[in-house]
Amino acid sequence: MAAHSQTAAHVTKPATPLNVWLPPVILGWVIPGGGHFLLKRTGRGALIFASVFLMFLFGLFMRGMMFTPQGGGDVLTSLINYGGFIADIAAGAFYLIAAMFGYSQPDLPGDVHDYGTKFLVTAGLLNILAIVDAYEIAAGKKD
Repeated sequence: MAAHSQTAAHVTKPATPLNVWLPPVILGWVIPGGGHFLLKRTGRGALIFASVFLMFLFGLFMRGMMFTPQGGGDVLTSLINYGGFIADIAAGAFYLIAAMFGYSQPDLPGDVHDYGTKFLVTAGLLNILAIVDAYEIAAGKKD
């Protein structure tokens, strides 16, 4: 008996055009949840907006530190500062408005300040997840 080898033909879908997914992604970065509003997912968009806004606001109220990209130190310190900066700026307009109004808190010792920093970073990371979700919905990879 001869074994038949069957190869499954992989059908690749054409790439989603840039003009379909780019507006929700950019709007989702600038205004958290904005990409979902643009895609008519208002409930999810409102939930994302409220979550990111409240996390960022609580981080500011706890006087959390916003990261700035700094080099010159050891590799781990540079990685933490750059990673924190990317996460902070991912909060979109909230970060830009806070920076525009001059919010600058030094890194102070204490639990409350440390939790505030974590809230600011987590707000940006949550917005990154929301941006990826908006991309997947716009590209037709998710309902």
